[in-house]
Amino acid sequence: MCPNCGDFYRTVFLLGQLALYADMDGADLDFVDAITPSLVVSLPEPPPGILPEDRDPDDDPTHPGDA
Repeated sequence: MCPNCGDFYRTVFLLGQLALYADMDGADLDFVDAITPSLVVSLPEPPPGILPEDRDPDDDPTHPGDA
């Protein structure tokens, strides 16, 4: 396994768990709002083979906050 693969999969797993938690009754949404950006920026580059090799990041859809 590549050196950052474990970090990538662990961070994606945590983001998924956080999303599930956010949908629970009584979830602390302030906690979710505080933690989510930190997890997203800590996400390392995806391991080889996760994204198509011919992917052009300039062709990605525009997201809120994009300039």
